[in-house]
Amino acid sequence: MKDTSKHPCFNIEAKGNYGRVHLPVAPKCNIQCNYCNRQYDCVNESRPGVTSALLNPKQAVAYLGELRKKMPNLSVVGIAGPGDPFANAEETMDTLRLANEKFPDMLFCLSTNGVNLKPYIDDLAELGVSHVTITMNGLDPDMLGKVYAWVRADKKVYRGREAGEIILQKQLECIPLLKAKGITVKINTIILPGINEDHIETLAEKVAGMGADLMNAIPLYPTKDTAFETVEKPSKKLILTTKSKVAKHIKPMTHCARCRADAAGLLGKDIEGTAGMLREYAGKEMESYENRPYVAVATHEGILVNQHLGEAGELYIFEESKKGYKLVETRKTPDRGAGDFRWMELAGVLKDCRAILVGGAGPSPVKILEKSGLRIIQMTGLIDSGLDTVYHGKALRTVKKADAFKCGQACSGNAQGCA
Repeated sequence: MKDTSKHPCFNIEAKGNYGRVHLPVAPKCNIQCNYCNRQYDCVNESRPGVTSALLNPKQAVAYLGELRKKMPNLSVVGIAGPGDPFANAEETMDTLRLANEKFPDMLFCLSTNGVNLKPYIDDLAELGVSHVTITMNGLDPDMLGKVYAWVRADKKVYRGREAGEIILQKQLECIPLLKAKGITVKINTIILPGINEDHIETLAEKVAGMGADLMNAIPLYPTKDTAFETVEKPSKKLILTTKSKVAKHIKPMTHCARCRADAAGLLGKDIEGTAGMLREYAGKEMESYENRPYVAVATHEGILVNQHLGEAGELYIFEESKKGYKLVETRKTPDRGAGDFRWMELAGVLKDCRAILVGGAGPSPVKILEKSGLRIIQMTGLIDSGLDTVYHGKALRTVKKADAFKCGQACSGNAQGCA
């Protein structure tokens, strides 16, 4: 039986004695909160949604092993993004399985919006996950429709009141199911002045009645480039009043550190140098090419490599067969406008590809995709020529982007890099 008292986030007495690590293996999200901006490698910000690098499951467990050498009192492994664990369910569950096999003594926890949590509750219990946090912001669907720009559930996108209804339904049905498995449930709630401040006590009463163990009322951190960037930060009085109302119904959490998706160390005192370690392990080749058989290509018509990565709405996926190169399928690229997070998502879309052939690409996507294990070949010419280079090491006449594909020329961007 694992000693759950060693979880520093759930036991204030463990805060200064035991550490935790968040493994950033889940870049995609299935909701868009109007207060959230998932930035890549924003070293000066300590908040959810921020990470210095992304790891695949094998990289994550290798990184975890190195951290344990540096910090023997590391007791907790968590997955909290930078997106949602269950918008990246395969990566999340693989990471938990591998970590549980290698470090069965450690505690495992997750932080999720709950939208796609239900199908995995039985498996989480079998893997020894002891703590799950669900972020809930109220019980009124109309109010929730203002908090979320959209919610994607069951392959459908919801907005407005419908978004509020579906996320609330999904969240509430998970609480008793988690408790039936003996899992500790914490509710995170963002204090949003003028939006949900009058809804939080009712929420606290509701989740307490369903068996939730504690609640964390977190002040809004107004974040640039979000719909709520101009919403007023909660006053100290509002924070104290809200927490006292919560305490009438459920145990409040009092020592939240608002951790990044790659946090590692004691609460409020992360291990120095972990950002560099994280990037190092993100660049390690943990899988053989046999597990990445495909090559992605940015092309207009499927014959020439002739499209800039930033403009490609879809990529052609090729593989080598006994009869030569074969087009397997096309895959859509993530929507524009998400900055570096777009390339983090694309790395997940292309996790079974060993290389990508493009007419040109900015330095930011190249850096991010290479760290995911993808080889980036910037070229012009026949696709088969590029595939010969990838699969057989043949020389290529054009291995760097031609003038026609320089950033900001053929691309409709502004020469500031792909976005």
